[in-house]
Amino acid sequence: MGEINFRSRGIGDAPAIHIFQRKAVFAMKLWAGRFQKETDTLVNDFNSSIGFDARLYEQDIRGSIAHAAMLGRQGIIEEHEAEKIMEGLKAILADIEADQVEFSLDNEDIHMNIEELLTQRIGDTGKRLHTARSRNDQVATDFRLYVKEEIPHIIGLILDLQKVLVKKARAHLHTVMPGYTHLQRAQPTTFGHCMMAYANMLRRDVTRLEDCLERMDECPLGAGALATSTYPVDRFQTAAALGFRKPTDNSMDSVSDRDYAIELLSALSILMMHLSRFSEEIILWCSWEFRFVELDDAYSTGSSIMPQKKNPDVAELVRGKTGRVYGSLVTLLTVMKALPLAYNKDMQEDKEPVFDAIDTVELCVPVFTAMLDTLAVKEKNMARAASGGFINATDCADYLVKKGLPFREAYMIVGRLVNMCIRSGESLDTLPLKDFRAISSLFDEDVYDALQLKTCVNGRSVYGGPSADSVAHQIEQIEKFIEERAQTDET
Repeated sequence: MGEINFRSRGIGDAPAIHIFQRKAVFAMKLWAGRFQKETDTLVNDFNSSIGFDARLYEQDIRGSIAHAAMLGRQGIIEEHEAEKIMEGLKAILADIEADQVEFSLDNEDIHMNIEELLTQRIGDTGKRLHTARSRNDQVATDFRLYVKEEIPHIIGLILDLQKVLVKKARAHLHTVMPGYTHLQRAQPTTFGHCMMAYANMLRRDVTRLEDCLERMDECPLGAGALATSTYPVDRFQTAAALGFRKPTDNSMDSVSDRDYAIELLSALSILMMHLSRFSEEIILWCSWEFRFVELDDAYSTGSSIMPQKKNPDVAELVRGKTGRVYGSLVTLLTVMKALPLAYNKDMQEDKEPVFDAIDTVELCVPVFTAMLDTLAVKEKNMARAASGGFINATDCADYLVKKGLPFREAYMIVGRLVNMCIRSGESLDTLPLKDFRAISSLFDEDVYDALQLKTCVNGRSVYGGPSADSVAHQIEQIEKFIEERAQTDET
């Protein structure tokens, strides 16, 4: 009898879930009345989901407690029976949390395992729990509860990362660095401006998750297999008891909908894409070719053969794990693409990709945040890089425009100046004034002030730009965004 030990999310104090392969005695299936033969052991193993849906134990018990309470209040079962069921479920939850429960593959999934445990403990009263309910609406409710509870946790992790970005941006309002297009030096910017670019991406990630949370805030419990029930169930009561805004509006859609899971995976894929882009920047920046930043030793690794190496493994793993989350999204989209109403067994494949994507994100974001927080910025190297590559060429053209020259003419003149500098080994900052004036008489001594990188940066004070005042405003906006969510959490 082989044992599988499983710990929900693999972090924190979540209890270990003990799952045993098979009991010696055949367990009677819930549907056994219709069948004359036992389920083949291969089919039983193939059909079983307890190996991964065991992590829904807490949501399953909460849903069952809400359902039992409603059954009692509605007079569908006796009040004392409902109380006995609820007490039994609470005791099972306590025992699971204390690592004192073993689940069996014979009982197929978390729902049947919990019901079997309940019946073993309180007798036939436990069999009344499933009145006016199907595993279809039960699993839909459990899964929604799980996703609904994980989204705020992920949002919290993103907000923590934003706080680090804000801290870095504030410390580097004036740290000039080259901005790139096509990975070619383009125009001067600041490290603070760059950090706020990612802070804005993460703000969109948060709002996407919030949108997902709002749309999914409906409870499927009471939808039954697909057509509700002939019992007088109160779906509004169970929805409220479980913290949902309202029950779902259509029972067939209730049990066959996984849009919220797909939407979550889409939002997480975009989040990971942003982290992957950021990881790529860090990988480049900490190379000897750039040397813009240096990773803390605690967030780097070495080589087994090359003693000089300091590898950005955290950033590389985040970049790699992005594909894993993409795969989860594609998996669930593919599972759902041709399913007719209402529930189909294919939908058992919904949980593993969602669990894996959530686990991956909750693993990546904190370690990425810590890596960024401890990252050292090499300001002199950034400034040195910004002084080459003619990244003030556009500012030179703007200088001529402000003297009355049309931009296209100014553009051509500066192009000639750049070509001259390349041939003579000069930069625009060091080119003698006589060479400027040889191409255009509009140039004067003030051109050198106009071409200073800090002048170029702070001259771009347009809303959203890289000037210190503009970036400070961007920081205030993100801080306000974070604070609003902190106040929402408190209420």
